[in-house]
Amino acid sequence: MGRHSSMPDEYGTADAAPRPRSRGRTVAIATALVLVVGAGTAAFFRPDLLGLGDGCEDEVHLDVVASPDMAPALRETAEHARREQITSDGNCLDIAVTARDAYKVADTLRAGKGASDYQVWVPDSDVWVQRVTADTGATQITPAGNVASSPIGVGMVPSAAKSFGWPRKTYTWAQLTGAALQSDKLRLGAADPARSASGLLALTKLAAASGKGDDTQAASMAKALSERTSDSDTQLMDTVPRDNSGTEQGNPRRNSALILSEQAAYAHNKEAGSAGSVDLFYPKDGSPALDYPFSLVGEDTLSTDESRAAVRFMTLLGDDEGRRILEKHGFRTDGDRSPATVVSRAGGRAPQPYARVAAKAPTEQQLEETLGMWTITVQSARITTVVDASASMGNIVPSRGESRMEVTKASMLAALSTFTPEDEIGLWEFATFLDGNRDYKKLVPTQRLGDHVGSSTQRDRLSAAFTGLQPVPGGATGLYDTTLAAYKEATSTYKKGMFNAVVVVTDGVNQDDGSISRESLVKKLEALTDPSRPVPLIAIAVGPDTDKREVEQIAEATGGSGHQVSDPADIQQVILKAIIDAGAKSD
Repeated sequence: MGRHSSMPDEYGTADAAPRPRSRGRTVAIATALVLVVGAGTAAFFRPDLLGLGDGCEDEVHLDVVASPDMAPALRETAEHARREQITSDGNCLDIAVTARDAYKVADTLRAGKGASDYQVWVPDSDVWVQRVTADTGATQITPAGNVASSPIGVGMVPSAAKSFGWPRKTYTWAQLTGAALQSDKLRLGAADPARSASGLLALTKLAAASGKGDDTQAASMAKALSERTSDSDTQLMDTVPRDNSGTEQGNPRRNSALILSEQAAYAHNKEAGSAGSVDLFYPKDGSPALDYPFSLVGEDTLSTDESRAAVRFMTLLGDDEGRRILEKHGFRTDGDRSPATVVSRAGGRAPQPYARVAAKAPTEQQLEETLGMWTITVQSARITTVVDASASMGNIVPSRGESRMEVTKASMLAALSTFTPEDEIGLWEFATFLDGNRDYKKLVPTQRLGDHVGSSTQRDRLSAAFTGLQPVPGGATGLYDTTLAAYKEATSTYKKGMFNAVVVVTDGVNQDDGSISRESLVKKLEALTDPSRPVPLIAIAVGPDTDKREVEQIAEATGGSGHQVSDPADIQQVILKAIIDAGAKSD
């Protein structure tokens, strides 16, 4: 008979002396207790709320989905709970843990599915939680705190690490990856930032560190990284040479350096032994970290027993045995605590700054901008931008003190800076009777940004054209005919292997009485759409005079997306987010 376990002392009695904890874990437990109270159980709160010591009256079953790196530790904790007959309200915990890539789970939850299959989700990063909660049609998830962390660095095979001066020489992210990418002998690999939180967080940090305001430089580095990108963290680890003999290191399919988490390096070294280990560099300007959020899935559909059992399972991960299990699997259990055994087995050694994690996590906007840059960098884009030049674009944006046109131009120019010389961008403007009987005018043809046109480049021509946009006096919004004409040209000039799209920015509904109807436009767009040659229409409605449903209906006919913003300054972010979403659909 195993011993019975009740609630840990620091949470079960008022006079217990809790051991020092990081703020993150304290918030996690406090949040979890609020969830229990929120489930209608406040009247029953008592010291033994989360566990009883008098045997099991019954079992409460939970299905937990976790990222592949975390799943083994959760399984071991679940087995510990089963073996020791740890209870929640007298019910023994019966926890089943399934490993699943976080990006796949996030896609399922965003589609409004998943709640019936599992009650708890533990991805490797809050990046995925943000992605789900930002979608209004997604399955409800309720974050309850974080159970572990793991900083991200650059692992190298010993021969490469030695050539870089490991462990005594320290680098910034820009210095380390820049040197790695410039070396003819060193092959630096990373996991796809669209599918890996490690890849995304590192690239976001790298873009901020290397760009210094120059988005083109950051995009160039992303382009170089993309040439050795793996689809997932698991596949990335398979690219490391299996030994240090030098034979496999000469294999062009093998990477001698990787952007990876400390836990991934720990797990790899534990399995590979000294023959195939990696040494770990911790950039001196701070390492972003995976933070392993513990979230309830479809909390409003969970029974009280299930909600409280989930909280009980999370508290187990914070007690002595839970922390031991997590550290045994290579995780840090407190944000300000770096277990020597974890760092050592992961390939870290002083004076590498392994205790210096990033002081500030990237914002959701920074992550979206990085993903947008990555999407258009990995797969060069071919985009025709179509901008409303009707008279109403001269109206002042109250929060800015500038006209809609001026703010729109600034946002479009900022978006232009994120594209590389390989991308093809063009510009149209539209208003009623702008060019004879036509409602549109082609200002700059859609061509490669790096191409030279006379003494300037295509990028220079576009910058000048955007800057020169002006509202047309008396011009109305000729939206439908313009959209159809631009989409016809984009589909007829489609280029395989590129991300083809049309971006339409308008501040009003269609005002051309002589144009085709909305119903006719939608039918014609649907007829032009070819799934094997996708050209999503990204329609952005700016300001209070627009109809969000109109742009959504028009864009969705092409497999694209419609958006409404109150401030034209948000256009750049919307374009990048729409590109991310369209790129995900094409996958």
